[in-house]
Amino acid sequence: MISILFFAQLQESMGQAQMEVPLAGKTVAEVKAWLEKEYPLLSLAQVMTAVNEEFARDQTIVNEGDQVAFIPPISGG
Repeated sequence: MISILFFAQLQESMGQAQMEVPLAGKTVAEVKAWLEKEYPLLSLAQVMTAVNEEFARDQTIVNEGDQVAFIPPISGG
């Protein structure tokens, strides 16, 4: 299992701050694709991703017990 954390409007869209999913061994891109398929209103195209509190690329492989965080762009003035 891996932990997925959602921040800001992603958390609001999901209705939860975190979830556990059995996606160990997948890439970040595959995790994003799975989430967008399971939750069609969720868009992860413009989010930053961190794995275990370090920024990660789409090709990063997620291992058992990892924590994946999706952080949307910040806007404001």
